[in-house]
Amino acid sequence: MARILGGKYKIGEKIGSGSFGEIYIGSHIDTSEIVAIKMESRKSNQPQLLYESNLYSILQGGSGIPKMKWCGSDGDNNVLVIELLGPSLEDLFYFCGNKLSLKTVLMLADQMLTRIEYLHSKGFLHRDIKPDNFLMGLGKKANQIYMIDFGLAKRYRDPITNKHIPYRENKGLTGTARYASYNTHSGIEQSRRDDLESLGYVLMYFLRGSLPWQGLQAATKRQKYDKICKKKLSTPIEVLCKSYPVEFASYFHYCRSLTFDQRPDYGLLKRLFRNLFTRAGYDSDYLFDWTILKYQQMQQQKTQSQPNAPLAVPTSLEPLEEDNNKGVNGSTQLDAERPLISVDHQRTVNNGSSMPTAMPRVSTENVSKPVRLRRVSSTKQ
Repeated sequence: MARILGGKYKIGEKIGSGSFGEIYIGSHIDTSEIVAIKMESRKSNQPQLLYESNLYSILQGGSGIPKMKWCGSDGDNNVLVIELLGPSLEDLFYFCGNKLSLKTVLMLADQMLTRIEYLHSKGFLHRDIKPDNFLMGLGKKANQIYMIDFGLAKRYRDPITNKHIPYRENKGLTGTARYASYNTHSGIEQSRRDDLESLGYVLMYFLRGSLPWQGLQAATKRQKYDKICKKKLSTPIEVLCKSYPVEFASYFHYCRSLTFDQRPDYGLLKRLFRNLFTRAGYDSDYLFDWTILKYQQMQQQKTQSQPNAPLAVPTSLEPLEEDNNKGVNGSTQLDAERPLISVDHQRTVNNGSSMPTAMPRVSTENVSKPVRLRRVSSTKQ
């Protein structure tokens, strides 16, 4: 008999795990709504789920914030039920061959900055900005980025007095070393500037395919953190951003110029990337790399199954209404609102300190023949 949580949700198969618990797919027993169920042991040395559920409650209603369905306890577990989301940016990066185009990165940057700005406006820092913690939506929300995993989030302002937390040093590293800011590695208390600098490393990771401090070997985690820190601090911004538009170096310089309690100018940073987007001649069509790749694979499968049929070339790459999939000359257009992503791998993401809510192998699209996307081959080791 299926296990029922909170008298409402039937728990299904496990679809992910992390250092703080496990995640399952589930469904509402009355409405059959598909949901994500996050669970952690109540005996955990560092329980975070109830804290995270409280933060979800505070953030509810914000664009790109998952809807919380239920939270509570069940036996020996703390439980958080949220809306089902699509694949993480880490999964999509992997699917696209470990590199993303400038256009896709700029479209991601705009939404990710908006998510961070919203979180900061509520008085919290994320402290674990990384690709695993940003997910795409499903269905009509397939172009929307969601921010998840607030287990390491921290208030930086007193909710009553609005006073900023004090400056401190000799702090341990909280978050994921790969994307940690310069000051975080240096033991300085994190503030808004550090979430933004971490985002900069994520964007360069997408553009470059990797960061200079990846793949370092060490006997212990502490030694590895030290190596990452040394390499990161010795890599000038201009070297990190070499061969890429100057706006990325400008972004880092701005983040590092901020004082501990200074409010970042989020609008300035978004304009920086929006102006680059416009000058590059890109269209705001929400055609991410994985959307186009999925379309190409669909066409390839169609051609293989019907050898005599010509490959349909879209006459327009503008997002379409769900009931309008034909171009003016009858060729199939790409429906950018509903990119069915089903990545051919199920990875346990545990390179950081929080658990992803990504469901890379789950699709709730109402289609008769789901297209399974396969990763593009990559020469990068």
